Amino acid sequence: MFASAGYSVCIFEINESLVQAGIGRIRGNLNTMQKDSLTRGPLTTEEAMGNVRGTIDLREALHGAIYAQESTMESEVFKKDIFTKIDLLADSETVLASSTSTIPASLFTEKLKNRGRCLVVHPINPPLYLTLTEIIPAPWTEESAVEKAVQIMKNIGQTPVRLHKEVLGFAVNRLQYALLAESWRLVKDGVLEAEDVDLVMSEGLGPRYAFQGPLHTMHLNALGIEDYCTRYAAGLRRVLADFGPNPTFEEPEVIEKISSSMQKRVTDHTAALDERKANLARLAKLKKE
Repeated sequence: MFASAGYSVCIFEINESLVQAGIGRIRGNLNTMQKDSLTRGPLTTEEAMGNVRGTIDLREALHGAIYAQESTMESEVFKKDIFTKIDLLADSETVLASSTSTIPASLFTEKLKNRGRCLVVHPINPPLYLTLTEIIPAPWTEESAVEKAVQIMKNIGQTPVRLHKEVLGFAVNRLQYALLAESWRLVKDGVLEAEDVDLVMSEGLGPRYAFQGPLHTMHLNALGIEDYCTRYAAGLRRVLADFGPNPTFEEPEVIEKISSSMQKRVTDHTAALDERKANLARLAKLKKE
């Protein structure tokens, strides 16, 4: 996405075979986006690939960079290590971003000399089709670094949302985990079969939320937010008070029940992932139109 928007991109990996594999994946993704009419910039695949190179030298990868995106293991210890190395080698103006989905930047950047330019820039998987990107500054992140990250994300066709402060799990996973918790409880308590929980989303809430989020939906489901709260606040409180405790997601009987349902529905995991990609591509194209 950076390359197709016209940025010069250098990817770093720990050995040459991984560098070449990464460049191959970039070409494949660009071809896919071009085929699905979802390219983010004006460049063709070949033109965009002219902007891409790779290296096994981290210093070379960072030299002259305006922006660096780390996408490694989801481990606080590992991120402390890689950001310490990046901190020593990056230019003085480089924005240093992490793709982490749950770890606040304050946990692995506090002692860095360039911590003021460190933050989380979390693209939502799969980013070829989902444009949302969470941007979460640490308490010491400079405003200029945040603004630069926001603008770059807009330039490559992403939809950035900025969190005003760090919170564990950020926004996407907090909303997702709340939904998973109640889905789990509904199966555990015998209210719904696992496949019916998914139907509630795929045939009900999901299509509605694909274009209008929950707060927008509240507004439209009454004569505005104030009217919605006047009508439904008491009911909301009653239902929320009826929620059970958070699940551990380790209950064997619930795991077995949900797993059995999923295995019947997903007989070919790769094919199911391919189908998801195709469906997301169609949805992304519709939203783009």
